[in-house]
Amino acid sequence: MKSRILTSFTAMTVFAALAISIRLSAQEQQEHPSSTHQPTITTFDAPGAGTAAGQGTFGFGINPAGMIAGIDQDASNVYHGFLRARDGTFTTFDAPGSGTGPFQGTIAFGLNLAGVIAGYYADASNVNHGFLRSPDGSLTTFDVPGAGTGSGPGGVAIGDLNQGTFAENINPAGAIAGFYRDASNVTHGFLRTSDGTFKMFDAPGAGTGSGQGTLTASFSGLNQPGVIAGYYSDASNVTHGYVRAPDGTFTTFDAPGAGTGSGQGTIIGSLDPAGATTGGYLDASNAFHGLVRTPGGTITTFDAPGAGTGPFQGTFGANINPAGAITGNYIDTNGVSHGFVRAADGTITTFDAPGAGTGSGQGTFPFSNNPAAGSSGNYTDASGVNHGFLRTP
Repeated sequence: MKSRILTSFTAMTVFAALAISIRLSAQEQQEHPSSTHQPTITTFDAPGAGTAAGQGTFGFGINPAGMIAGIDQDASNVYHGFLRARDGTFTTFDAPGSGTGPFQGTIAFGLNLAGVIAGYYADASNVNHGFLRSPDGSLTTFDVPGAGTGSGPGGVAIGDLNQGTFAENINPAGAIAGFYRDASNVTHGFLRTSDGTFKMFDAPGAGTGSGQGTLTASFSGLNQPGVIAGYYSDASNVTHGYVRAPDGTFTTFDAPGAGTGSGQGTIIGSLDPAGATTGGYLDASNAFHGLVRTPGGTITTFDAPGAGTGPFQGTFGANINPAGAITGNYIDTNGVSHGFVRAADGTITTFDAPGAGTGSGQGTFPFSNNPAAGSSGNYTDASGVNHGFLRTP
C-alpha cells in the first residue's frame, strides 16, 4: 500500500520479453483438479531493468486489449515507463523533464483501451508532475493548480513523498484522476477532464495536516461515468473509504472491523464500471483483510486462505474487473506475499509466479486485472530483484 499503504503492501516493487509460459502452481492445480484448462503465467523483464536488489520490472495496469503499463528501475535506480503490447514487445519512454538521479524518472500507471497512458514523473528537484502519453508516443505534461513545488526528500521509492502532481487513473474518455501534494504536504484529489480542465476536491473529514488528506485508488479509481473512488486520512491519521459521484457528492464509509488507531482504517484500491469497489482494511491488531463494496453500499470482507493474522500480514484486494473478479495479494505468517483471484461468487484461487522468492518481503504481487480475467503485477525473487508477470486464464 502506498506511503500511502500500497507501496509497502502490494509492493510497487515492464523489456525483452522472457516468454516463460507455464502451468499454474501445483497448489492451484490441486484446488481445481478437474479443470481441463489451467491459467498460464508469463514472466518478463523490461529492457534496461536493473538486476540488483530492489531494482527490476513492475507491471502495473492491464487494459482489455492485454497491454500492460509499468516501469523499470534501472541499475542507477532511475525509473522509466513502458508499454508492453499483447505480443510481448516493449516500448519504453521517459517524460520530458524527468530527472535522472536515483528514484527520479517516469512512472506509467493508468492505461485505457486505446493505449493512452497516464502517469507522473519526478524531476531533478524531486518535484512530481503529471503526464498523458498518446498511442503515437506524444506526451503532454501538466501540473494541478495548487500542487506544491518544493523539493521532495529524494531517495524515496516511486517519489511517493514528493510534492506535486500524481496522475494515476485514466478512463475510456481520456479523463484523468489522481492526487496532488501541496506546499504544506497535504494531499488533495483531482479530476482532469479530456479537455484539460481541472477539478480539485477533498473528501469530507479529510485531515489538513502534513501527510493527511485525500487520495484516489490506483489504476482503476475512475470509471467511464466519472465516478472516482479512493480513501482519505483524517486528523487522527485514520483512513476511510470514499466514492465521489460525477456531480461531486461524496459517500464515505468504513469496513466493519476496521481499526480506529493512527495508521489503521479502510483503504480502497479499485473501482469497477458499475461502481463496486475493492481494497482492504487494517484492523485494531494491524492485520489486513480484503473487502468488496457493492454500488449500493453493502460491504463483504474476506481473507485469502493462508493469509497471516499478525501485524501487517493478511489480505488486500488490489483491483476489481467488470465481472466482479478481484485480484490482489496476501501476506502469510512468514511475511511472504502470494497472489489470489477472488471470483464474483467468493471462491478464492491462490497462485505464485514462477521464480518468486520465499523469504520475508518476497513473493508475488498482483496489481490489476482486465475484463478477460488477465492479471498483471510483479514478483520479487530470492535475490530481491523484481520481474513482471502476466497471468492469463
